[in-house]
Amino acid sequence: MPEFSPGATKAYIAVDLGAESGRVIVGHHDGKRLQLESLHRFEHAPLPLPTGLHWNVTALWSGILEGLQKAARWSHENKVPLISLGVDAWGVDFGLIGSGGELLGLPHCYRDPAHDKAFNRLMQNPGGEAIYEATGIQLLGLNTLFQVAARHAAAPQLIERAETLLFMPDLFHYFFTGQRTVEETIASTSQMTDARTGDWATGLLQQVGLPTHMLPPQIASGSVVGQLLPAVAEFTGLPSSLRVVAPAAHDTASAVAAVPATGDAPWCYLSSGTWSLMGAELDAPIISDAARDAPLTNERGVEGKVRFLKNIIGLWLVQQCRADLARSDREYSYSELTDLAAAAPPLITLLDPDHPPFMLPGDMLGKIAAYAQKTGQPVPAGIGESVRACLETLALTYRRTLDSLENVTKDRYNVLHIVGGGSKNGLLCQMTADALDRTVIAGPDEATAAGNVLTQALGCGDVDNLAQIRQMVAASWEPKEYHSNHTPAWDDAYQKFLALRGETPKAD
Repeated sequence: MPEFSPGATKAYIAVDLGAESGRVIVGHHDGKRLQLESLHRFEHAPLPLPTGLHWNVTALWSGILEGLQKAARWSHENKVPLISLGVDAWGVDFGLIGSGGELLGLPHCYRDPAHDKAFNRLMQNPGGEAIYEATGIQLLGLNTLFQVAARHAAAPQLIERAETLLFMPDLFHYFFTGQRTVEETIASTSQMTDARTGDWATGLLQQVGLPTHMLPPQIASGSVVGQLLPAVAEFTGLPSSLRVVAPAAHDTASAVAAVPATGDAPWCYLSSGTWSLMGAELDAPIISDAARDAPLTNERGVEGKVRFLKNIIGLWLVQQCRADLARSDREYSYSELTDLAAAAPPLITLLDPDHPPFMLPGDMLGKIAAYAQKTGQPVPAGIGESVRACLETLALTYRRTLDSLENVTKDRYNVLHIVGGGSKNGLLCQMTADALDRTVIAGPDEATAAGNVLTQALGCGDVDNLAQIRQMVAASWEPKEYHSNHTPAWDDAYQKFLALRGETPKAD
């Protein structure tokens, strides 16, 4: 990433929380170029408790505070004042705040299988069509709507006693300031908002018997939440005057804001990490039978844009393969796994990314072998073949998503921008270009942090608009282009991939 110049005059702190790790980054811009410096990184993971799978909020908070201490020292040593602080994180998960401001229990992880029962119940009544019509959001059991329904069924008094529901970035903004706010891009992931208006879908919530008293008014990206609490300022060494500004608080919203797209030609994006989120940026939502069946979701973006996208399982598959190996004392870096995959024979074993066991942690290599055996495919003979199966499956899933996206929007997208950590995986980027038969532009891998910093700057009046954000990102990183080497083998593999999913491809 671009490094700091000694002439920096002010900086912003981005706290970027992913499902595997958290980071604290400082960013500065001169109106033309953005510069970033990563100060602290920490690992975290959900933990099992008698009530299910929960996030270790104390460990997350500790990691954030340690990073902020480093940011304070950095500011002092470099004589660069810090302007604001903001948090982005994954979507759908939440904490509940009760009377007196206490956190009521540890937030559940979206991978908790306990949510499935509530999902199945609501899919029967009022049904998937009614829920999608009201929210415009892809029907997934991990969505907040079903999590709240599960919590309300298991412990109704907990929901009833809650004064405020805060999504994960909002929860940490509350810890910083004592102010309870919900930023609109993170709220839009919940399946509890109306995609047409952005407001809470109170009619749907009341229809399914869920309370709405704990839902606060939403704020826009770039809104000032408040100033640091004196205790937080003293603990970290940061000035108590430091503003907390909500960025595009959903990590994908920040990443999409930083897609370095210029010009008017249609383009689509892929935010590639633990999850893959692939879609297009629209001026208005599309809520239709075709969008629901695709399925495509309508989430909020910066400046009122709509992120029309599909949630895809992503590099979770490879991450879990690596975790399996680590548990047996075989440590591999991601680059080493990619090299092994590159050496493996192509398009031998494919997976269905929506196969339910793949969503759950643990024994991913065993699950891949079992799926191959069940579907009559060769069982991967080694680590490289298993990882290659994961990567080729993702590339073919992106092709299927592109087909759906173009069918619903009636646009053709000749360029796919890949941002996020997955943009550094050259093998996956080339596979994607080949499978889609389109040009792939990869980078920046730090899109989420860049979008976080620059939407804070937008809120502070230091950046004019979303177009300037993208121009600045394009000037700050040199993306890598991958051109298609498409062969009929990819078409054959796509037919096989669709057949594994029980689908029939449309004629060209």
